[in-house]
Amino acid sequence: MRNTFGNLFTLTTFGESHGAGIGGVVDGMPAGIEVDLDFIQSELNRRRPGQSRITTSRKEADSVELLSGIFEGRTTGCPIGFLVRNENQHSQDYENLRTLFRPSHADYTYYNKYGVRDHRGGGRSSARITISRVVGGALAKLALRPMGISIQAYTSQVGSIALEGNYRDYDLALTEQNDVRCPDPEKARLMEEFIAQVKAEGDTIGGIITCVVRGCPTGLGEPEFSKLHAQLGAAMLSINAVKGFEYGEGFAGVASRGSQQNDVFLPQMPSADGRQALSVTTATNHSGGIQGGISNGQDIYFRVAFKPVATLLRPQQTVDLNGQSTTFTARGRHDPCVLPRAVPVVEAMAAMTILDHILLQNATKSVEFE
Repeated sequence: MRNTFGNLFTLTTFGESHGAGIGGVVDGMPAGIEVDLDFIQSELNRRRPGQSRITTSRKEADSVELLSGIFEGRTTGCPIGFLVRNENQHSQDYENLRTLFRPSHADYTYYNKYGVRDHRGGGRSSARITISRVVGGALAKLALRPMGISIQAYTSQVGSIALEGNYRDYDLALTEQNDVRCPDPEKARLMEEFIAQVKAEGDTIGGIITCVVRGCPTGLGEPEFSKLHAQLGAAMLSINAVKGFEYGEGFAGVASRGSQQNDVFLPQMPSADGRQALSVTTATNHSGGIQGGISNGQDIYFRVAFKPVATLLRPQQTVDLNGQSTTFTARGRHDPCVLPRAVPVVEAMAAMTILDHILLQNATKSVEFE
């Protein structure tokens, strides 16, 4: 069972939803990076349950303990171990699921793969496991910060309520000003009201998160099997409830002609710090900052589709361990829509992917031997 993400910057995770805690080990973190513990905790707070009326009511502090790899406030280059303890499990709420397979959950597939499963909140398949990703992503963001690379995600659609414009049309600083994490205040209000309505009906709803990476250098990604967009796609599709990924113009671009889609190259003044290898920019960015699987220096932007949460607080048909038809109603505390809490998870996976490829790029640069 593969529980490790990345090549040079890696995150190995452990823990279950109703176990003692969730944790991980980050390896390959560059040495000398200043560790802002308040920032790491603030990232976890964005993912934390119980933060609004449109999220699960489970109450967890989600306080992170950094166990190794840090000395006098800076990374040492050694593995960083961390732990977030579970404190508010209601495992009894899941007792009626011990002998059932919940529709569209991992219950059936886990049971067939391993011959055993943890029915308490989904065990290892629970979205609570994304805690480790957020911690790893926060560390990656701290490493990317001195490079001038920023990553911003936001909710761009809930059900049929969608933003009409692209990321350039909004002030993304407004994203954290509402519970839905949408940069359009009016759309955010409509989204929140809709999610609350769906929750009251014992149902769930899905949507789309858009993410933007700014300041990414040219040259990240490999030309064949580790294309940057493929790696970003794999990272996003590993998140619970994700059903789709597209970057740049994505599927909408198929209706355009090549003359409309091509990103024309233009000359650009050299950067003040002299780091720019070639003074070129593009008139448009339909490619989403990636061409031939390699970053071209423009903004990288992509969209991630999340399905409606599979746990419904209403009767559903299913089968039991004996293959007999039965009906059940889920109990416990669940999100009616994962998007508000998934925004920091999307950012985290993007940050780890970008940092990993920066390290790979530095490792494969040509060296002159005397």
